[in-house]
Amino acid sequence: MEKNNKEEELKKKVDEAWKESVEKEIEGSQDSSAKEIEVTFGLFISGLMMEALIALGEVENPVTKTKESNQLHAKFIIDTLGMLEEKTKNNLSKEEQDALEALLYDLRMRFVEKTKKP
Repeated sequence: MEKNNKEEELKKKVDEAWKESVEKEIEGSQDSSAKEIEVTFGLFISGLMMEALIALGEVENPVTKTKESNQLHAKFIIDTLGMLEEKTKNNLSKEEQDALEALLYDLRMRFVEKTKKP
């Protein structure tokens, strides 16, 4: 029961961080003088998260318009995020660190679920 509560809490943090990044991106694109999107750590890890979700077959591939599973690629992206967590230790804000931890936890649990043998 506690595990499910922790998973839900982490999913909420990831969702909130992602929504915040998207809202900032939308606000920037609505400004007619804005020609570039501000690159942030949150936006960067959100992009990697989406790539992992596509590779896990949980989100439709925007190019092929189908759900495709590529576990090797999903593992590579998750491992890349893990390496990023290790290399940025003590260099992120509390919000960035929390978002990265929550995102990694969520993706790792999804990967384990997808690769679990029946």
